[in-house]
Amino acid sequence: MKSSRLHIIALFIITISVFGSIQTAFAQQNKRVIQLSGVVLGQLDSDSVIQLPGVHIYLPKAGRGQTTNPMGFFSMPVLVGDELVISSVGYQKQKYVVPENAIEYQTIIITLSQDTTFLDDVIVFPFPTEEVFKQAVLALNIPLEDGQIDPRNLNAELMALMMKSTPMDGYQNQRYYLNQWASSQTSRYQPVTNPFLNPFNWAKFFNGLKKDKKK
Repeated sequence: MKSSRLHIIALFIITISVFGSIQTAFAQQNKRVIQLSGVVLGQLDSDSVIQLPGVHIYLPKAGRGQTTNPMGFFSMPVLVGDELVISSVGYQKQKYVVPENAIEYQTIIITLSQDTTFLDDVIVFPFPTEEVFKQAVLALNIPLEDGQIDPRNLNAELMALMMKSTPMDGYQNQRYYLNQWASSQTSRYQPVTNPFLNPFNWAKFFNGLKKDKKK
């Protein structure tokens, strides 16, 4: 008896749920379709705005959306009462609800405010890794009275490792590029020779081998 009652109650709940979903779907189908178009602008300051390309216009209920074109324009079909989410990198997210009294072809202008994010300060050290930095600090002693570092506390192997593993900075890259460019301009109108085809180089090479054998 109890099982039959539970069966009837479960069947009643399922029937109500199905009827409610059908009624909701029917109500959505009766909503008017609006062709929503608009332009998204970005507020730079109190006096100037720009048209924003690539802004995401998303409709969460329908699971679809689009992005604005290079002129900041978009156009998409929606239903009255739908809520759109407008978002772009560097600007505050904004929502827009399609009004019930919207006309068949609705045009809007959306202005997004800038979203300024302040990041924590980053300290950059002239060392390739933190471990090398720690070793360099440990290799140094407290500065002397005249403000100099005791040369006895400079580890030669560590300094050589740092010189070998530390990449070139911007200034060194610029000097290297300028030297390469100057060298190419100097030899631009000169014939390019292969040192392996020079018999004098081979003679020097063999003489060097003979001297090494004598040693």
